Amino acid sequence: MNMFTAINAHPQGSESLPQTEAPTLSSSAMLVELNISNWAGYKKDKRASDKVTADAQAKKGVANVTKKLLANSDTLNAIQTHVTATRNMHTAMTMPWSNSGLRLLPTAQYFNYTQAMSGMENKFNLLLAEFLKSYNDEVVDVQLELGDLFRVEDYPTCESLWHKFAFRMNYMPLPDAGDFRVDISNDALREVKEQYANFYTKQFDTAMNDVWTRLHKVLSNMSERLDYVSKDDKKVFKDTLVGNVTAMIELLRVCNVNNSAQMSAMAVRIEEAMSGVTAAGLRDDDYFRVETKAAVDAAIKALPSLDI
Repeated sequence: MNMFTAINAHPQGSESLPQTEAPTLSSSAMLVELNISNWAGYKKDKRASDKVTADAQAKKGVANVTKKLLANSDTLNAIQTHVTATRNMHTAMTMPWSNSGLRLLPTAQYFNYTQAMSGMENKFNLLLAEFLKSYNDEVVDVQLELGDLFRVEDYPTCESLWHKFAFRMNYMPLPDAGDFRVDISNDALREVKEQYANFYTKQFDTAMNDVWTRLHKVLSNMSERLDYVSKDDKKVFKDTLVGNVTAMIELLRVCNVNNSAQMSAMAVRIEEAMSGVTAAGLRDDDYFRVETKAAVDAAIKALPSLDI
């Protein structure tokens, strides 16, 4: 079945039957864009830059002095750490689609994604409120740390600073490969459709390969950490070694937007291999560890060929 087209079936002599549509990628996934802006708190100091180059007898413009306006602000650092965690979560729960920032979100993942990202947005707003509440006091306190580098004009007001922070998610439909409605010549339209169909297929393959690549990474890591002969040379690993693999079971299922039999079978295979597996059990029982590693290695061999 072609994942990219809808088929209207009219068996001969049964025009009254309802139309049957094959599932399409556009009905199994959507595009999502995450936009987060935040004030970094850095500013180039032209005067200090000129002084550094002059003192070093260097050519003007070869060195820049960049100031951290709030030095090591805990409240601002908390926002920046949270933004990084949010972007990592967004990447983990979606699949690559284009270089413009759009990601492929399977419809089966939509509820979990929106719930998770809403929680991250709420925390972002709470952290922002804490930062703005302490901002004026932090500007006063940082003067001693910056010394002669301090310039009161470098600091925006609380009101203008608030506008430098934003958290937005944009959802949009994924058009089918042949869905073009443009007023151009037939030859030009045929060329545009062909180009987009090639792009569509390439991006879809990239998205699916991303899931396989993630699975290969966590399985390979588990295999490597379990690869030792005796307790005397055993390797240290965290409890997340098992959790990272079991998390892939759900990801394989929600990201299987084209109903791939191989991906479905791999989810079942990993689920069976990880049944009853715990980090503590792997550390304490050599036989259990060897059996688990063998199952993991077999799963790795069953993965599709990827350019990893």
